[in-house]
Parts: sequence; C-alpha cells; structure tokens
Amino acid sequence: MSKPKIMTMRDSFIGTLCDRMATDDSIFFLAADLGAPALDRIRDEFPSRFINVGIAEQNLINVASGLALEGFTVYTYAIAPFITMRAYEQVRVNLAISSQIRPVNVTMLGLGGGVSYQVSGPTHHCLEDLAIMRLLPNISVYCPSDWVTAAALVDQTRSISGPKYIRFDGKALPSFQDRIDIDIMNQGFRELAAGNKVCIISTGYMTHRAVSVAEEIGNVGVIDIFKLKPFDRVRLMETISRYKHVITIEEGFIGGGGLDAAIGSMLTDERSPVTLDRLGFNDSYVFELGSRDYLHGLNNMNNASIAARVRKLDNQ
Repeated sequence: MSKPKIMTMRDSFIGTLCDRMATDDSIFFLAADLGAPALDRIRDEFPSRFINVGIAEQNLINVASGLALEGFTVYTYAIAPFITMRAYEQVRVNLAISSQIRPVNVTMLGLGGGVSYQVSGPTHHCLEDLAIMRLLPNISVYCPSDWVTAAALVDQTRSISGPKYIRFDGKALPSFQDRIDIDIMNQGFRELAAGNKVCIISTGYMTHRAVSVAEEIGNVGVIDIFKLKPFDRVRLMETISRYKHVITIEEGFIGGGGLDAAIGSMLTDERSPVTLDRLGFNDSYVFELGSRDYLHGLNNMNNASIAARVRKLDNQ
C-alpha cells in the first residue's frame, strides 16, 4: 500500500483557489501579514487582487466586507484566534448582520485551529472559535479534517452566498479519501467507519484520533463533521440512530457551544434515545508546553482516553 500523501489544508485550499482565480476575476484574497509559499503564487499571478492589510485583523474584515458589498467574492486569511476573536465585532456587524440585508460573500480562513500551534501557549491556541462562530446568524462554519476536504471547500464556498468561516489545522496531515462527492459536501458530514453500539463523532484534527481508535478497537463507528453549521440534520440523525451511544470529540471547550452542543441540541430536538458523551478541553486554558499528544492527554482526549471511554460504553 502506498503511503498517503500529506499536505496542509492551507496549501491545498489556496492552491485550488488560485486555479479558480485564473478564470474568475471576481475573487479577491486578503491576508493579515501571514505568509506562505502558496500565497506567493497568488501575489505573483494576481497582484491586483491580492491585498496584505498588515497585522490588522479588524481592518481585514472591514476591507473584505467593502469589496463583498461591491459584488466581489472575498477570502480573508489570518491566524484563527485573531481573525475570529480580535475581529469579532467586525464579523458580527459587517458580515453576519449585513448579510441579512445584502449579499456578502466573504470566506474567513483561520489557520492554526485547536492546539496545532501547541508550543505558542494559550494566546495562540484556538478553542473557542467554533462555538462563537456558530453563535452568529447567517454564517456557515466549516472544520475540515484533511487537505482533500479543504480543497473541495473552494468550490463549495464559491457557490454558497453569505459569510463563511473555515478552521484550518496548522499541521500537514494525510487524507482519508482521494475525493469527496458533492452530495457528501452538501450534507456536511461523512461516515468513515460503521460500527455496532458506539459511534465517535469528530471534527477537524480529532477525526484522525477517532479513526485511529476505531481501527484499534474495531466495530466502532466514526462520523466526520466538517460543516458544523448548517449540516443535513435528517441524514445525520438517520446515521446516528443506528447506534446506542455517541461520543463527540473536538479541539474545543466542551459544554461551550461547539460540536458537542450541535449534536446535543439535535438529539434533544429529535427526542433521540441515543446517549451522548463529550470529550474535549476542560473549562480552563492550557499553559503547559509539550506535544499535541501531551496537551490532549492532560484533558483526557488522547487515544488511550478515547479508547477507554468507547470500551466502557460498549459494555453498557
């Protein structure tokens, strides 16, 4: 078996977007002084549609919303905690509120979701973004788990009007599949493994942990949620209803409005008998330094902890 190709979500997405810019002159790309080789190609090939606003995420959203209100399709790129939390008021007013009145096609790209910037400490960890972006009306929220999904999001975001937020992991990761069908992209999730009693529902980087645990234990379902708002609730409930227990795992604070809240509210609304367990970061910031595995272990969300939870539920 050939070794799976490893790539960053950022490079895959921006490379695909650059290809689209060659035939679509409505696309603008804005960056908050964050460099990458993939950006050099856009800067070189489309200098009139690439803007570096500097380390000014609030102004990044202001400029993007102005271009979008003139009818352009705009992509903004910055470090995840800063494009969401530093610019939250601008996102709320200029994108979420404005888009309810006029078309505003802005896609926010946040690099370094979760603790992929593990050695930079809590200022650069991004554990709140999925919850606070889901809270805003009119904004779609994505959290891909691999570079293939990230690339597919280019055409997805171009075809859907309105503001969008995509959380990119900061590390190069393998892909789970060679391609994703448009029907799967539209429903917002995919079942990567089928199981018996227990299913792990994950998003982003944690899908790699979910798949690893499922392969170790066997007979465990894995559902990858790459679109947290909105997703196809009918199809997702049909999939979840085959199980007795589900466990959500995410690089975010549990009980704060992220993946666990999305699944929990759906199960409550549907009066589902499926039980829900939640794994993620506890209600405190992580100041310890170490690998991603180490930080996950501190919060009982490493492979061993997930496997223990699965086995406990499987015996119930």
